[in-house]
Amino acid sequence: MEVGKRTLVMGVLNVTPDSFSDGSLYFDREGAVRRALALFEEGADIVDIGGESTRPGAKVQPASGKESKKSAASPAQPAPNAVNEKEELERVIPVIAGVKKAKRDALISVDTYKAGVARAAIDAGAEIVNDVSGLRWDAKMAKTLAELKCGVVLMHLRGRPEEWRTLPPIGDAVLLVKRELRQWAEAATSAGIKRDRIVLDPGFGFGKKFEENYPLIARFKDLQTLGFPMLVGTSRKSFIGRTLARDGKDAPADQRLYGTLATQTALILNGAHMVRSHDVRAAVEASRVADAILVAA
Repeated sequence: MEVGKRTLVMGVLNVTPDSFSDGSLYFDREGAVRRALALFEEGADIVDIGGESTRPGAKVQPASGKESKKSAASPAQPAPNAVNEKEELERVIPVIAGVKKAKRDALISVDTYKAGVARAAIDAGAEIVNDVSGLRWDAKMAKTLAELKCGVVLMHLRGRPEEWRTLPPIGDAVLLVKRELRQWAEAATSAGIKRDRIVLDPGFGFGKKFEENYPLIARFKDLQTLGFPMLVGTSRKSFIGRTLARDGKDAPADQRLYGTLATQTALILNGAHMVRSHDVRAAVEASRVADAILVAA
C-alpha cells in the first residue's frame, strides 16, 4: 500500500477488557473478528489489533528494554495486573487468524511492545507492528522486526502509563518529540530495520499533559523534517474530552467524535499521512475532504 498518495485510515480494535474507549466490547474472538471486518467495510485501510491496554494508569510489563532502570519494570518482578505474553497471544492471535481467513487481503497491524507477540502476529498474517514504546521496552524487539521485514510504527511516549499523572512538564513538546523520535528511528535503522518500513507517531496523550498536545498539532509540520511518514492517533483522547468539558466534567470518550475530527483534519492539512481512529467511517470522510483541500492548494 502506497503511503502519501492519500491519507490512510487505521481502524482501532482493542481485544481487551479495559481499554479507555472500547474495552470489553470486542473481547471475545467472534465479536472481534466481526468488528474488524466491519471496520474494513467502513473504509479502513488497516486494522490495528491490540491485546493490552496502555490507557493512563495501566500497568505494563516491559522486558528488559532500553529505558532507565527507574522506569522499566523488571521481568523478575512483573507489574501487578500487567498482561503477560501468553495472555496477550491468546487474545490477539486467534483474532488475526480469523480476520485473515475471512478476508485474505486484510492489512493488519498488531499493537504490541513484546517481541514474542510481534513475531507470532506476523506469522499469523499481520504485516505491521505498532510499538507504543518505540522499541524500547523489549530489548529483542528491534532485532526481531529487522528479521521479520515487516512494517514498523515507532510511537513516542514518556515513562509508563502508571507514571503519566506525576511526570514533570515537558517544556517544548515539539522539540522533545522531534529529538527523541529521530534518535529512536536511528536506533531502529542501526538494528537493521529498513528506513522505508518505518512510520513515526508523535504519541498524542502518551505522557503528555493536556496543554502539551495542542502545540504538537499546531506545529506538526515541524516533524516533517524527520523524513518519515507520520501516523497520528488523537481519536477520543482525554485532551479532547477536557477541551469539550461541560459543567466542570470532561466529555466522555463516546462524545469526542467531533473534536477528534477537528484534530485529524488539522493534522492532515499539516502533513499527517495516516490517522488511527475508532470511528472509521467518519475519519474516512473527513480525510477525503482534507485531501481534496490539499490537492486544491
